[in-house]
This record gives sequence, C-alpha cells and structure tokens, in this order.
Amino acid sequence: MPYIPFFKKHANRSEFYGPDEDIPVFVAILMGVQHFLGCVGGLITPTLLISGTGATALNLDAETRSYMIAASFIVSGITSLVYTSRFRVPRTRYYVGVGLLEVAGVAFSALPAAQAMVENMYIDGTCQTETLSDGTINYLPCPDGFGAILGTQIIGSILSIIFSFVSPRILKRLFPKIVTGIVLFCIGAKLITSSMKNWAGGSGPCMQMPDDGLFALCPNINAPNPQPWGGPVNFALGASVFFTILLIELLGSVFLKNVSVVIGLIVGCIIAAGIGMFDSSSIDAAPAGTFLWVKTFKLSIYGPGVIPVLFSQLAIIIDSIGEITAVCDVSQKAIEGDEFQSRIQGGLLTDGLLGIFSGLGTTMSTVLFTQNNGIIAVTRCASRIAGFVCAGILILCGILGKFSATFLAIPEPLIGGMTVYLFASVATSGLRILAYLEWTRRDRVIIASSLAIGLGVLLVPNWFKFVLPTVENAALNGFYSAIRTVVSTSNIIGGIMAVLLNLILPYEEEESADQTSSAESEAKPMGGAHRMYYDEEQQQQQEAITQKN
Repeated sequence: MPYIPFFKKHANRSEFYGPDEDIPVFVAILMGVQHFLGCVGGLITPTLLISGTGATALNLDAETRSYMIAASFIVSGITSLVYTSRFRVPRTRYYVGVGLLEVAGVAFSALPAAQAMVENMYIDGTCQTETLSDGTINYLPCPDGFGAILGTQIIGSILSIIFSFVSPRILKRLFPKIVTGIVLFCIGAKLITSSMKNWAGGSGPCMQMPDDGLFALCPNINAPNPQPWGGPVNFALGASVFFTILLIELLGSVFLKNVSVVIGLIVGCIIAAGIGMFDSSSIDAAPAGTFLWVKTFKLSIYGPGVIPVLFSQLAIIIDSIGEITAVCDVSQKAIEGDEFQSRIQGGLLTDGLLGIFSGLGTTMSTVLFTQNNGIIAVTRCASRIAGFVCAGILILCGILGKFSATFLAIPEPLIGGMTVYLFASVATSGLRILAYLEWTRRDRVIIASSLAIGLGVLLVPNWFKFVLPTVENAALNGFYSAIRTVVSTSNIIGGIMAVLLNLILPYEEEESADQTSSAESEAKPMGGAHRMYYDEEQQQQQEAITQKN
C-alpha cells in the first residue's frame, strides 16, 4: 500500500526465495517485470546520449539511433542471462557468470570516456563539422566514430579478463573504498553536465542560441512545437519528470518507488504529447522487428582513446566487485570465503568476455546494475528464475523495433529531467562509500587532491587543452591527444590521483590508551600498499559488520 503521511504504516512480512529456489509462475513474471522496469530508464540512457546531438555525441540519424537502442536491449538481455547463470570452465577452477539474480545494462562508467573520444574526433577531423551561415557549428553524423568506440572498447575488455585471474584481495588493496568513492562521485558529476544541457533543450547546435536559422529553436525549427534553449517550456518539461520522481518517493508504495523513474518519464511524455511536442515520426519509420547486425559499424581502434578506455574498464571492474558483493549480501550468500571469491572471479571474467561480445554486437560495454539489488532486498525474491524472465523481456523489447523507437520520440528535456536524477544517484553512491571512511588527515589529503583535479577539469574543460604542443608527427600527436583526453576526463584523472596517492602516502601512526603493548610495538608508519596487508583482517571484519547492518 502507498505511504500516507501521518498515518501509521503496518509492516508486511513475506517469504524469502533463495537464488536456486523455484517460485510460482505468476511471481516469476511479476518479479521479472519489476526488475525490467527498475533498469529500463538507465539502460537506454548511455545509448541515447552518445548517439544524440552535440560536440560530445555522434549526431546520428533516427533510424540508426533506433537500431542502437534495440541492440542495447538485446545485448543487455543476453548478458543478463550469462551473469545470472554460472558454469565452470572445463578442466579449470575458474567460472563464467555469477550465479545470482543479476541484470546488466550499458555501463554509465563507459560513457565519459566515449564522450571525450567523440569530442576529440570532431577536433582532429576524424568526424566532420560544418559552419553555417549564421556562424553556428553543425556537427555532422559520424557512424564510423561509433565503430571506433566499439573497437577500442573490445581492446579495453581484455583488461577485465586479465584481472579476473588476479586475487580479489589484491584488487581490494588496489581499489579500496576511498578510490571507488572518488571515481563514482566524479563519474556522476561528469554525467550531470550532459543531463542539465538536455533538460534545457539539448546539447546540439541550438545550444549555441543563434538568432535565426535552422537551430534558432530546439532541437530545430522543423520539430513539432520547438522551443528556445533554456526556455520556460523546456524547463517545465524536465521538472515534470524530476519532481514526479520525488513525489513518488514521498507518497508511493514500495513497488512504485522501485519504478519511479519510469513513471516520471511516462508523466512527462503525457504532458509533452498534450502540448504537441511528442514526435511520432521515428515510431512510424521504425520496423516492426529487428535484431543484432541489421546495421553494422566499421570497427577500428582509435589510438588516443585506448588509455581512457582502459581507465573506464577499471571503473567497470570496481563497479562489478561492489555490485557482486551487494547482491551476495541481499541474496543471503557469503560475502567472504572461497565461494564469494569465485563469484568475483566469474563476474570479472564475464565482464571481459561480454565486453568483447558487446562490441561485436554493436553496443557499448555492459555492467551489472546495482539498483536491482534494492528490489531483491525489498521483495525478498532472489530467485534466478526472475532474472531469466527479466532477461527474456529485455531481448523481446529489443526485437520489437517499434518499442525501441519510442524512446527517440521523447523530447530531450524529459530525458534530461530523468537522467539528472539517475546520474546524481551515481554521485550519491560515491559519497555514501566515502562516508564509511574514518576521515583521517591522510583520507582528507587523498580526497581533496583527487577532487581538486577531477572536478577542476570538469568545471574548466579547456584547462589542459593548450599545455602540449601540436606537432606534425601523426603518432606523437595521437599520443598527446590521448594524454589530453585522460587529463580532461574528470573521473579518469581523479581516479589516477586517488590510486597513486593511496599507494604512496604513509599511514599515520595512531596511539590510544587502550592499545596493548604488542599492538604498539607493531604499529609503524608504512606506505599505503604495505599497510593494506597489515590492516586487511581488521578491515574485512569491519566490512562484514557493515554489510550485515
């Protein structure tokens, strides 16, 4: 039942279904639909943004964008099936899959590097632009740019395969909470900038606000009921989605809260249709059915993007470790020991293999979705059957071409109002992780230094643009371009700073009255990497208590 303020709410008790338990057919369908609705808003967002308009998008036509959304659904469904399954690699001790209820979708953490690559492609001429008579810069469609993103992503996915054979304990030492928190916060902050531009009307040429011409209004003057960038109508449309989500969080039932993003988007679409801004041309032109490889992209490796993509893959690795830990906890499985470590190993190996498959399947890398763990915790249904049902729904929605094209008809302010909430949630997850720190002087130095650079380049994008020279040597110029991309991407440079400082800064020697003499004799100021070995058992015990709480 929905929550009504000032009225007493009675607690409901329900049976817990474990990962390997059979569940009634109706419950399986209901839970599968619930997981689908919980992830669909975030699943399509990276594809919508990278294929849209502006200097950091590929500016593709509606037919291509519709196919890309369909491919995202299909690949996400297939990868969800593999993650939810679990089988041993023959004649080895390694696994593929996690063996728990998992839902995968296109990774938010891969989007900043992809946007930085596209922006660099328009600068170096890989993607073309034109200057209109009114001085507006028009970014031309660049499908080969997406092929370069996919090809470079395939190379980056090999990193997950390599790390899958590394002990999870070593990974934990390299990427502790302080690093993961900083990276997630910077990713969320980076993506919020794109969302706010969309809320105001889009990041395409109309954002330059020319006095006349094709892009005097957003998205252009030929669109149904176009509006000026930043105008009151665009603002109100984005606000209708954003505040509907907040209203559901205040008054909605548990079920409604889990699907609040979808409901907010539906409310916004109804309002947009009522004022004549809902463009159905993409739905009319879309085929009734489609599948992978109906459209293809020329795969290539974009040299300046290799290093940024590798760091993005590290972010995916960090995400996977945290998500698998969380799903083990809500599924009432151990969060330490050999079985847990084998699930981590299976998840990372799956990340790498499916990252390659995703690139070949014409979509960006997928990652496990954390929000579905909240649905498991609330519904007390961790049965993998529900995960298989959700995966089947994802594949079916991708095959239905009209369904995928529906998302292209949504005005960009509505997408902005939805995604600003989603991306702020990513940043909030980073803050939540950082909140568990003890906030020693060492922690403050690492966080302050990492955010100083990470948020600094986000606020002043051209900060590093003119530091390195432009040379005629193509290889050297490509290397310089890669460095610029790394330094100009907030989550990458912030993450690099966090990892390095965490490894080299010494821990402070702490003395307290209740320390035993033996503990006092062992306490020595050590570098970060060595102290991690020393504190590992204590950290594991504390994290186990935290997870139980």
